[in-house]
Amino acid sequence: MTELKWSTPEALRTLLCEVVSWKSMTLSDGEREFPFKVQAKLQDIPYFQDHYKNIELSEADLGRKFLTALYKHPEAKETIVLISHFDTVNTEEYGDLEALAFEPEMLTKALHDVKEELPEDARLDLESGNYLFGRGTMDMKMGLVLHMSLIEKACHEQWPVNLLLLTVPDEEVNSSGMRAAVSKLIEYREQHDLTYKLFLNSEPVFAQQPGDDKYYLYSGSIGKIMPSALFYGMETHVGEPLSGITANYIASFLTQRMEYNPIFQETVLGEKTPLPVTIQQKDLKMEYSAQTPYRAKALYNVFLMKRNAAEIMSIFEGVANEAAYECNASYQAICTREDVAPVGEIRVLKYEELMNHAVSKFGYDYVELVKTTVRDHQELDDREKSFRIVDTLMIQCQELAPAIVLLFAPPYYPAVNTSDDPLVEECMEFIKELGKSEFNLAIEQIHYFNGISDLSYVNYEDTNGGWQVFEANTPVWGDTYSIPFNEMRNLKAPVLNVGPFGKDAHKRTERLHIQSAFVELPQLLENLVKKVLLEKIEA
Repeated sequence: MTELKWSTPEALRTLLCEVVSWKSMTLSDGEREFPFKVQAKLQDIPYFQDHYKNIELSEADLGRKFLTALYKHPEAKETIVLISHFDTVNTEEYGDLEALAFEPEMLTKALHDVKEELPEDARLDLESGNYLFGRGTMDMKMGLVLHMSLIEKACHEQWPVNLLLLTVPDEEVNSSGMRAAVSKLIEYREQHDLTYKLFLNSEPVFAQQPGDDKYYLYSGSIGKIMPSALFYGMETHVGEPLSGITANYIASFLTQRMEYNPIFQETVLGEKTPLPVTIQQKDLKMEYSAQTPYRAKALYNVFLMKRNAAEIMSIFEGVANEAAYECNASYQAICTREDVAPVGEIRVLKYEELMNHAVSKFGYDYVELVKTTVRDHQELDDREKSFRIVDTLMIQCQELAPAIVLLFAPPYYPAVNTSDDPLVEECMEFIKELGKSEFNLAIEQIHYFNGISDLSYVNYEDTNGGWQVFEANTPVWGDTYSIPFNEMRNLKAPVLNVGPFGKDAHKRTERLHIQSAFVELPQLLENLVKKVLLEKIEA
């Protein structure tokens, strides 16, 4: 009988190091090549040699593909979808060791020579010998490796359940891979007569606060949205500053009110969303001159649990109106002091209002031409394109200035939670008991994974049309960015995240706990499928 390739801790470690060495930073050639390499690995499994059509590469965007691999038992309909992403963030922060960032064994060894430069907790973990360092070890190539091992064992032992492995690009930026995969999941369900029982991700455990070493399971995933603003003032010469009003002055009032504003914070099931912060702010002046900067932009990061896009826009608009009121009052006081007339009063309008104004002024075709022209700039990402569209329209509609134009910039991750699902509750209880009995591992449940994940694009439950406000106020909607909301609502199955323990995702000290990754998680995942899910299916 054929031996299993990935069934031992040593084999899993070797596979992980190989997979990590396939550099796959978001938007790199390595990201485009990565799924072909995974395909080649899976094709070595005898089942897929006989069922080679069950491995597919499908188009995401920009030449990137996602991979699906279906193990189908001939008598089973119930299916567990194993979700992972294979892109990583960049590696500049590694400095002189950047060449080793994707070589975990060599990097871990090399770090001993510079360990005094590391933060104390990372140095202690390095000296313990319990961690493997490297970009992608934790976030999240170990999750993919665990799924590859799981599907290999299911094929070998002919488990009476279907497993659909799905691994995607671009989770770190726009999740274009997962958004594209939604339609493929629906297609597979119909084509192969599947019933989706569970969406199982294996993102790593994220600390709830610095120094947190607890192991967590997640029965949901936090949402994220980016309410943004274009600030349009009035240009002037620096020698005549009050003949205009700078965009930076206007922006300062809104940003001051957005940063750490508790009005955006939610508390659900005893958990709180992180406070909002400004993720980017700058004026749009491209060169130095004596002209004042009269256009600026800001993107604000807001986390979600129960709220949808419509509710966030409503709150955002309220905060922006407060900021405009304060800005107008402050500006008026300055003008009174200096005995000059104000150039105008700052107004607040949403992108959809700006677009409607532009359509009434220039016609629908002109607005579509603006959007098409911006869309064709391949060098711009979706955030830059969003602001370029708003900026172009405002330049042609200066009668609306000075103004704060509110919009949404991609990406948008809806929150998802299935904590009250009976199957999830049973899975949670089983893993807690097994972790305690087998590894003396104290496991706690978190209702919302705080690292953001592709689980956001399944089991969508917004019933009051919140997505329509997102569509109407996202300038690139339907051109370079979209979310399949209706299809997501048709992927009704609970979600669960069970992944390895690690630390410092997106830092040069990113590291994976060796015992957790190569010993504990393989057993927890295999037994979860065998003891809970199969029994539930067969009952």
